[in-house]
Amino acid sequence: MKYLITSILFILPLIVFGQREKIDDIIAQVGEEIILLSEIEEQFALAAAQQGTEIPSEAKCGIIDQLLSQKLILNQAALDSVIISDEEIETQLNARIDRILSFMQGDVSQFEAYYGKSVNEVKADFRQDLRSQITTERMQSIILGEVKITPAEVKDFFSNIPVDSLPYFNSEVELGEIVYKPKVNDEERLKAMNKAQEIRDRIVEGGEDFAELATTYSHDPGSAKLGGDLGWAKRNTYVSEFEASAYTLENGEISELVETLFGFHILQLIERRGNSIKVRHILISPEITENDLDLAYSKVQEVRNEIAVDSISFSRAVKRFGDDKQQSYNNDGIMVNPATGNGFFEIGDLEPDIYFAIDTLEINEMTAPMKFQSPSGETLYRLVLLKSRTKPHKADLSLDYSRIQKAALESKKNIFINNWVEEKIGTTYIQFEDPYGTCQPIIERWTKSN
Repeated sequence: MKYLITSILFILPLIVFGQREKIDDIIAQVGEEIILLSEIEEQFALAAAQQGTEIPSEAKCGIIDQLLSQKLILNQAALDSVIISDEEIETQLNARIDRILSFMQGDVSQFEAYYGKSVNEVKADFRQDLRSQITTERMQSIILGEVKITPAEVKDFFSNIPVDSLPYFNSEVELGEIVYKPKVNDEERLKAMNKAQEIRDRIVEGGEDFAELATTYSHDPGSAKLGGDLGWAKRNTYVSEFEASAYTLENGEISELVETLFGFHILQLIERRGNSIKVRHILISPEITENDLDLAYSKVQEVRNEIAVDSISFSRAVKRFGDDKQQSYNNDGIMVNPATGNGFFEIGDLEPDIYFAIDTLEINEMTAPMKFQSPSGETLYRLVLLKSRTKPHKADLSLDYSRIQKAALESKKNIFINNWVEEKIGTTYIQFEDPYGTCQPIIERWTKSN
């Protein structure tokens, strides 16, 4: 049985961990790592939820197989001293919580009702699981770091697929984008600064309650409903200006105004423990006016014209004018399909406004500037470039080389990791504490050399 790389490293949704019931029966041990009954039951429930139907209990054997592979990699990471910093864990943990909150329009009460826990409690539940996941990914990258694919191997991979098994691809497009963030004008910036200063004075000079003012006035929806409380965090969690101020404060001290790309902040340090701080803040963001939006539209149109007359390349324009917070910014402007993780979109995967904007474009033509809303509610503009378009067809090496190349590389990695796992089984302590009798073939394979 193969240990598919995509199975070893799947990412469990936060909902599973947020609703975890602790069941501490140990099923197996791999080196210093253990597999709990709770892990098996969680992933079994997740698989059933994803399929929308009941699945046979025998599926737990495959889950155990996957977990054994994951624990084997984790154990090797410990042996090889692969260390993931606390700062990296907190940064990714905060990003994931923020992403979930963005889907809930920043409504913390909805989040807490859904998970039955506070934001900080959910973070605490998920922290160790996230560390294990990131460590596994890092170790796998090390294991597979030298695995490459040559054009000859891609050709051989494709030629070995039976003609009647070639996948059929619907019409697809490949798109690039330049996302432009409107600039705040000086008048609105001054208004926001004055408003923030007024609130700070009410706290420092008027003795008003920080948490109450945060709830009433802060433009950070996630923390506002918590009285501005951002929870515990370590260094490199916040943007540099915010963090530089936060780490100079004493417990209970109120900062001066701190300006970041989000606006003006008032900080209060609640507590500090070594390298960790617990801070609350009030954010006042400048308003983007209609005139600001008009100027942004004109700027994007100007960029479009410069690209059209070859005054600047599309790639260079992405770096010079694009919003560096967008995923496409670090991907040479290529838009990534969230449904597939690659740069190709079937027509049904496109947002309606993009579909209609590119429908009549020729290859390498761009749309007019398009206004859209980010998940956090910001108004942004973008140019969309039609890089390629295919008609419905069976997989073809000349048309679909990049996709076939990716499949060939994944196949080669699977073979490599399978061989690595088989080798490590023979040199790693593996013990089943609970026989889990229905999975005897798997148990025999994993304990064959022990």
